[in-house]
Amino acid sequence: MSVPPVLTSTYVKGGEVGYARDGNPTWSAFEEAIGALEGGRALAFSSGMGAVSAVLGVVPLGAVVAAPMDAYTGTRFLMTDLEKKGRLRFAPVDVTDAGATLSVLEDGGMLWIESPTNPMLRIADIEQLAQGAHERGATVVVDNTFATPLLQNPLELGADVVVHSATKYLSGHSDVLLGAVVTRDDGLYDEYYEARVLGGAIPGPMETFLALRGMRTLGVRLERQLANAMELATRLDADARVTKVRYPGLGNDPGHELAARQMRGFGAIVSFELTSVEASDALCEAIELIAHTTSLGGVETTLERRGTWEGEELTPGSLIRMSVGCENVEDLWSDLSSALGPPSTV
Repeated sequence: MSVPPVLTSTYVKGGEVGYARDGNPTWSAFEEAIGALEGGRALAFSSGMGAVSAVLGVVPLGAVVAAPMDAYTGTRFLMTDLEKKGRLRFAPVDVTDAGATLSVLEDGGMLWIESPTNPMLRIADIEQLAQGAHERGATVVVDNTFATPLLQNPLELGADVVVHSATKYLSGHSDVLLGAVVTRDDGLYDEYYEARVLGGAIPGPMETFLALRGMRTLGVRLERQLANAMELATRLDADARVTKVRYPGLGNDPGHELAARQMRGFGAIVSFELTSVEASDALCEAIELIAHTTSLGGVETTLERRGTWEGEELTPGSLIRMSVGCENVEDLWSDLSSALGPPSTV
């Protein structure tokens, strides 16, 4: 019923695995599960950034890599670093503008998509972008961490590669660092496998075991998290103390119609803005049940003001990204409402 963590650094000669960096039965079980959910062949990595590094590592020298201007900071920092070293050309784009995004692509390049984006929750038309990118000879990669394979399957929409930070929703309990890459392209799979073996970004068997165990409850966790997120987003949107709510599940969100067509649920991240940076910082300090921390995707609700981080200069200063967990929604709202302060008299 449960594939155990295989704790070995050495294999007897003549077996299926030659060396510990080549494979592990616990990795294989996790890879089989995530591969089945995404509809491709999966490889596990030591972290989400390990997976990102492997994918970017096979981009042809000097090729253009277009990615959302509001993508995860770690991804953008790595692309910027690789550009400084002459490895690639990084082109930040607004992925909600398909025409402008596709115009920067070149043959042999790569289009990196997040949808929803982190932390602005913009929705990209993956199918349209994938078709246009392929016409220009570019590879299409989708970071599907926010949506998970239960809500969105980018390979079915035309993407070549899916990347996950399995640290987040897949493991789901804030106790694992792990990444994954999924593709249907055998050539790309072989390149990523070689990158893992030679680069050494291999996952630990115990971490992989925990992630696989966490995936068993992904469906029930998401069901509760999505319901909570929708309820909190609706209440925040109606609250005069909140100036803007970003959540594709709201009918007034710019990406709502596309998300409803492209996804099977709107995710459990809610971003919202207050009247000032000071107000947002005060809320982050005042919360009691919700945890003031970075990262996301666990069973517990967390939030932070993203502008406190380097690389978030384009993010509205007061924007708070909240990862909604599985707690009682009334407890969550009581904590948020109290932390928001007295009702506005304006």
